[in-house]
Amino acid sequence: MKPAQRTTRTKFIFITGGVLSSLGKGLAAAAIGALLESRGLSITFQKLDPYINVDPGTMNPFQHGEVYVTDDGAETDLDLGHYERYTSVSLSQRNNYTSGRIYHTVISKERRGEYLGGTVQVIPHVTDEIKAAVRQLEGEVDVAIIEIGGTIGDIESLPFLEAIRQLRSDLGRENTLYLHVTLVPFIKTAGEVKTKPTQHSVKELRAIGIQPDILLCRTETTLSDELKAKIGLFCNVERDAVITARDVDNIYEVPLWFHKEGLDDKILKQLNVWTGSPRLEPWSELVEKIKNPASEVNIAIIGKYVELKESYKSLHEALVHGGVANDARVVLRYVSAEDIEAHGLEGAATLLAGCHGILVPGGFGGRGVAGKILAIRYAREQKVPFFGICLGMQLATVEFARHVAGLQDADSTEFNPKTPHPVIYFIKEWYDYRTSQVQVRDEATDLGGTLRLGSYPCRLQPGTNAMDAYGEELINERHRHRYEFNNEYRQPLADKGLVIGGTSPDDKLVEIVELADHPWFLGCQFHPEFKSRPMQPHPLFTAFIRAALTHQQDAGQHG
Repeated sequence: MKPAQRTTRTKFIFITGGVLSSLGKGLAAAAIGALLESRGLSITFQKLDPYINVDPGTMNPFQHGEVYVTDDGAETDLDLGHYERYTSVSLSQRNNYTSGRIYHTVISKERRGEYLGGTVQVIPHVTDEIKAAVRQLEGEVDVAIIEIGGTIGDIESLPFLEAIRQLRSDLGRENTLYLHVTLVPFIKTAGEVKTKPTQHSVKELRAIGIQPDILLCRTETTLSDELKAKIGLFCNVERDAVITARDVDNIYEVPLWFHKEGLDDKILKQLNVWTGSPRLEPWSELVEKIKNPASEVNIAIIGKYVELKESYKSLHEALVHGGVANDARVVLRYVSAEDIEAHGLEGAATLLAGCHGILVPGGFGGRGVAGKILAIRYAREQKVPFFGICLGMQLATVEFARHVAGLQDADSTEFNPKTPHPVIYFIKEWYDYRTSQVQVRDEATDLGGTLRLGSYPCRLQPGTNAMDAYGEELINERHRHRYEFNNEYRQPLADKGLVIGGTSPDDKLVEIVELADHPWFLGCQFHPEFKSRPMQPHPLFTAFIRAALTHQQDAGQHG
């Protein structure tokens, strides 16, 4: 492939959504980024969210889905996970802004007198702050893809829409493109698709002052040329700029489908950017592996948000990636921790029967903890491959302390502050290798200010499952947690068979625990799912799925 011609300045693609939420703006942005990268262009992303929270860190996953964490410790929208998985970018604090963060900055400036006593208003002060956030990306990459959260018509989205309207004048028409994601529903009783929702959505967008250049139409079926022509006519968009965003079997087909529809060609033509042909062979190979695996394995995920899969978005995808690495389809069974708790250890055996691997993910709060501990005990005693992440690692420690080390009522101080054996506790301070300073925390601090967030180093121990998986001694992984392994219990638990598989370089923070007499049992304090990508599956997920496949084969032989 010929190298892309470097643009003279950064081009900006602004992505909006209409009709209703959950149309897939984030996936569309990520897929567009993948297509542009496949042509040799450098890209980045930014998500602008209209909610007033400063970040999603304290929001209930039921409402907002997963909180994604970047290397620099930003708690962000889950769409940043899509952006990183589909491309080679590594994102940070400046790639996700909320209304709360913007307003906080404006109010802080007003309090410091930076507006010279003027009346602070949405226009120009708030919109200028939004534009400044967007223009940080200028000059660093060929194309910046900016996604506006929410739906056209939402009151809270208006400042962001006004800001991107102004940015066309600021940056120039040749450097900006408006792409609108909308819905073209199929009405079964009428037996046809309807374009009216799209027409009204575009009408509302145009009333704000934004004329979309490209329409991305979510639909169950391929739009005919006649329908595209009709939508283009009523929405004042060229017919070949009406793109079908058809439902696909798996999300990694989206870049291939968009390319088939000519979306990347249309974008580059509108932005006046020349590149060579895209290299999409890796995506085609990935889709083929997902569609036609050599084997299948069942993995149980024990959680309290099992009704809402968005709460475990990165985890779900990382397991799929681990399956791809082992040429296997991963069948996920979401099991409610509270259902296990209600039926005890025998119930765990019933609910987890037929599963070849058990995973307990991260989380906060005491609901479902007893059920998770029962699932961990079942995995330990029945020699089923187990993977514990963050809270899952902490509860694996608690379970071992209670039922193997004989420490009755051992617990985390998160759930029982008066436990006689606080094997997991709120650590007051630790050495931060990123800042070369000792971090000091207070439990009374705001919830958003007491977490260990972002990427930290971990040194692995030879002869462990972790070392076998990574193949290197020093790794870096992303964290999001408040409680830590209590070092006072390291030796007593190690004497009973708990293996400390990884620690901070100064050996003061336990990062990985394993079991000496188990085929594959690993708990990690960090969140490896945040660094897994379909083309580069995370080593721990690859190893976990491999262990589950081995367990499946062994169970079949002994069955």
